[in-house]
Amino acid sequence: MRARSLLARRSARMGAGSTSALSEGQTDAESPTKSPAPSVAEPGRSVMTPLEPSPRRSGLILHPTSLPGRFGLGDLGPEARRFVDVLSATGQQLWQILPLGPVHEEWFSPYAAYSAFAGNPLLLSPEVLCEQGLLSADALEEAPPSCLERVDFGQAIELKWRLLAKASQAFFRRAPASLRHQFEQFQHEAREWLDDYALYMAIRQGQGRAWRRWEEGLRRREPGALEAARRQLAEDVLHQQYLQFEFHRQWGALKTYANSRGVRILGDVSIYVSQNSADVWAHREYFQLSPETFAPAVESGTPPDGVFSTEGQRWGMPVYDWQRLAQEEYRWWAARLRQSFERFDHVRLDHFGGFESYWAIPSGSPAREGRWAPGPGKAFFDAMRRQLGPLPVVVEDLGFITPAMRELRDAFGFPGMCVLQYAFKQTPDNPHLPYKCRPGCVIYTGTHDTNTAMGWFQAASAPEQRAALEYLGGPPPGALHWALIRQAWSSVAQWSLAPLQDVMGLGAGARMNHPGTAGPLNWSWRFRWEQLPDEVLAQLALLTKTYGRLPIAS
Repeated sequence: MRARSLLARRSARMGAGSTSALSEGQTDAESPTKSPAPSVAEPGRSVMTPLEPSPRRSGLILHPTSLPGRFGLGDLGPEARRFVDVLSATGQQLWQILPLGPVHEEWFSPYAAYSAFAGNPLLLSPEVLCEQGLLSADALEEAPPSCLERVDFGQAIELKWRLLAKASQAFFRRAPASLRHQFEQFQHEAREWLDDYALYMAIRQGQGRAWRRWEEGLRRREPGALEAARRQLAEDVLHQQYLQFEFHRQWGALKTYANSRGVRILGDVSIYVSQNSADVWAHREYFQLSPETFAPAVESGTPPDGVFSTEGQRWGMPVYDWQRLAQEEYRWWAARLRQSFERFDHVRLDHFGGFESYWAIPSGSPAREGRWAPGPGKAFFDAMRRQLGPLPVVVEDLGFITPAMRELRDAFGFPGMCVLQYAFKQTPDNPHLPYKCRPGCVIYTGTHDTNTAMGWFQAASAPEQRAALEYLGGPPPGALHWALIRQAWSSVAQWSLAPLQDVMGLGAGARMNHPGTAGPLNWSWRFRWEQLPDEVLAQLALLTKTYGRLPIAS
């Protein structure tokens, strides 16, 4: 029996929808019980007993690209809503995703996007566009009938750009006046980032190379050159703005649906942005760049840490000019976090330690030759609280973490992370052991940057395997993933999460990312619904109930 049958039985008992209470820091206007903003193809809901969020919550990690679907990669359409139904049916209250920005066509990392604000148009659902009348059913037949086991970015780019161009043309030809008004309102409200992003993408498609190699006037953002580009590329700019409007609508509809089923979205904000991004092109004054070439004068990364890399990591992204940002009360960052708090219920701040001190690598040098430089520290988060109010964040405090970084985390009461795959080295003092985790933290079996639970155990050293088996009570090798999930779900941590791959018991071939590498196996894993049989979902639901992580009936 498959996932659909468990959902059907659960729906028969409880109804198809649920109402979650306001999340921390969420205003009444954002409540899913209120009338949502205009959305697309909102599914019907049936009445059920309202559920209040439990203080103890659990959830799964799955990026939308990993969902099944016909269009080369997963998207925000029907399969995403079906996954929400699976989360709700098994009592999961959290769906953690990776950053949603538009990815580069070479390495496709969600952590190196063309914009810190824009959404990835490849995540737009052609099926939702068809429901809106912007694509014909015949147009959807261009897609292959089956779901590929890995994301085919080449296929997705070719197919989706063609379909999105048709939808964009249809929108501007025949969208009703009310919808055009919504588009114009979106243009106005998002203008601080949308105008530069849309122009950047339009120019980039014509230039075909990194912005610092564009013609001089565009590279240096001379007003005359920018105005000429806006005139010449007006249609392309408008198309890019429409894609962001459609992303805003489709994502908003999906989040509203998730909240109605008692599922909160835990988003992800990477600390750094790509050098080849609209943000660096438009706001180069906020980054440490060469004044002549605009290449990074100092690059971001991490020192050797014994966890992710013995040589350290050089990410190639520019670091911030924190002094310049401080002069403007970190206005750019406040806008970025404000949008993130509107887009998600909670936000994971990637590489939190970089806000206290960051590893600065001279351009072109190995990571090990970097040095520590002071970050903005407490002043940054004080400014964010003044401008934004409560900060519903989880901080990624893994790898090389200093006492000062922990002090900054604790000064603001931010939840940190424990990862069970790191727990069985240097025992018994390892801070990732479940009994060492603080009640306010978030515990994981693994993350997008680790191996799967089964892959980790198979690759672990003999002493690490022995330590894990002793701690976990000697589970059969084929059930080790469930033993890790049980430890996470039973821990004192307020939230517990696992990658979907761990619930499925998949091996190393299902790993999402290998940090410090680039290749076709990164960011490309997808699942199939037949990999989620009823007994797997029933086991997840049982553990969630047993360890007090179900929503509470009011």
